[in-house]
Amino acid sequence: MSQARTTITTPQGKTFVVGDPIVDVPAPEPVRGADTTGVVLEGGGMRGLFTAGVIDVWMEHGITAAEVVGVSAGATFGCNFKSRQIGRARRYNERFCADPRYSGFKNLLTTGDLYSKDFAYGEVPWVHDPFDLDTFERSPMRFFTTSTDLASGEAVYHELSGDGGDIIEWIRSSASIPVLSRPVERDGRLLLDGGVADSIPLDWMLARGHQKTVLVLTQPQGYRKEPNAIMPFLRLWFRHYPQFVAQLANRHERYNATLDTIERLEQAGEIFVVRPSSSVKTPAVVRDPAVLEEVYQRGRADAEATLDGLVAYLDA
Repeated sequence: MSQARTTITTPQGKTFVVGDPIVDVPAPEPVRGADTTGVVLEGGGMRGLFTAGVIDVWMEHGITAAEVVGVSAGATFGCNFKSRQIGRARRYNERFCADPRYSGFKNLLTTGDLYSKDFAYGEVPWVHDPFDLDTFERSPMRFFTTSTDLASGEAVYHELSGDGGDIIEWIRSSASIPVLSRPVERDGRLLLDGGVADSIPLDWMLARGHQKTVLVLTQPQGYRKEPNAIMPFLRLWFRHYPQFVAQLANRHERYNATLDTIERLEQAGEIFVVRPSSSVKTPAVVRDPAVLEEVYQRGRADAEATLDGLVAYLDA
């Protein structure tokens, strides 16, 4: 499906054609973080384009990690960090965001998935904007997804490796929004969005024992999560899964407690955090590629603004 090209000017005064690559050269060889660093990538739907902008800048400057854990969009877009595909998440999302085959409520009504299993997770990564599975497999970086077990409510952390179809299904399980997606079955479990059980898996990553820990968040400084306003509906929808309902009900408390821990460790210099300098809030479905471009450019700008600090932290 063809789409008109759109030129926009970002708040930083830079002009881009929506969907064109920022760089047209391969990512340089990594020079920092390969043996010492664990990275945590928060989710957040299309706020994940902020994360895509951040990791694209990192790749351009040779920054990598020993291990990465992604949640929801942090997994969907963050996997390009390991495959070293600068600009890919930006490119295919802007190209297909207005395409009804990609996402939308027609998909939801006809298949049970807001984002199409067959097109968004099927054709796009293998036909229209190929995921570089060979580079992904050769990279020494270990990449983990976070999903939530529907029966137990527990977080499931899974290392991506091997068959490409299996990799995509684990990523899809991490990003399957409750109610707006069908559960994804992997290893005998029904799985949904990892953010339900562990929105920011900082404790999991700290337990891995890396010398350095870096987080990419998708909410600005000072944000705090409110109780879920549709909990009565969610209790009814997931009435056969009480442990999952319990996780949904107290998610804001656990999320905010994690933010308190992040603030304390950040102030102590024990972790490094990149977060949006202003809100990058987006709806569940974005049809305007210029909106996605603004989020992506915010990620690039904030990554560039914090790059010297990150390098100093990694080198210390």
